[in-house]
Amino acid sequence: MSMNLTPRALANFQSRLLDWFGAHRRDLPWRHGRDPYRIWVAEIMLQQTRIAAVMPYFERFLSRFADVKSLARAHRDEVLKLWSGLGYYSRARNLHAAAREIVAHHAGKFPRELESALALPGIGHYTSAAVLSIAYDVPLAVLDGNVARVLARLGAIRGDLRAPRRWQELARSSQLLLAPRAPGDWNQALMELGETICTPQSPHCAACPVARWCRARALGLTREIPAPREKRAPVSMKIAAAVLRDPRGRTILVRDPGAHDDVLFSRMWQFPAIEVAKHARAELMAHVRGTLGIEVPSLEPLAEACHGVTFRNITLLPFIARVPELPIRPRTRILAFDRLTQLPISSATRKIAAAAESR
Repeated sequence: MSMNLTPRALANFQSRLLDWFGAHRRDLPWRHGRDPYRIWVAEIMLQQTRIAAVMPYFERFLSRFADVKSLARAHRDEVLKLWSGLGYYSRARNLHAAAREIVAHHAGKFPRELESALALPGIGHYTSAAVLSIAYDVPLAVLDGNVARVLARLGAIRGDLRAPRRWQELARSSQLLLAPRAPGDWNQALMELGETICTPQSPHCAACPVARWCRARALGLTREIPAPREKRAPVSMKIAAAVLRDPRGRTILVRDPGAHDDVLFSRMWQFPAIEVAKHARAELMAHVRGTLGIEVPSLEPLAEACHGVTFRNITLLPFIARVPELPIRPRTRILAFDRLTQLPISSATRKIAAAAESR
């Protein structure tokens, strides 16, 4: 799209969008200054997550880990505990690992060079371009779903935007459109436009500062572009979980991703659980016997719960059992039931705990 603009038209296009951003930019906590650490943490949290959901997590995270050195010194479980509920926990693991790399090899500063940034765990082209442009004015253009949608409508680009060749074309267009005098603001302006004006459904074209350059609007195709992505067929599954209670009111959590889809509990602390078919109680009792080495005389069913993870539609089948003693085994933790949140646990584990508490 940008190849069809004269230098004067391109400069006008850039000025209109930057002026709009200067007047309408949202007041977000990671925009207070140009600290690369705060920008980096925000960009990682915002991956596949809405801004409204990120805001309270960002504030809590930064109040505990004010800089990259404090994050690098922390135990990974503490990082995961603060991340608990935000989802996609590999982001937190990579963030922690990257912080240690930055302290060990970059003097505690997010690197300014693209190759060094890309070498960090969990850092791809989008994140590196966002951090380097916003924090250091490096002229690198970002390309995410919001930006791709804006560019596709501006150029009336049809088809699946995530197709490799088309995505590469969008990346080239994004770089050619970049305003080199203000790369950070430019990238944020394009993202802001996609989030607030050029939305997936019912875009607000009348409020768009660059509507005059939009080919999709001129052709009446804003509702057809971009083409909807094909969704993976949903998969239904059942997970049975055992809440074991001893006479002191304690329970046991394990780290056991081998008995079920390991995405569900995000490889964090969880109740003993297994994917089941027809005989949930019997299969769960056998699982507890095989992994913890104890016989559970009876398992009482608790209220079922629904849970969704990407394309998975999960039915959680919690059971509770009273046991005289909880076993001590590797990769287990015994703790009072009201102290569960002191460990990093997933939202699925929270739902199981809530069913037990209501009982």
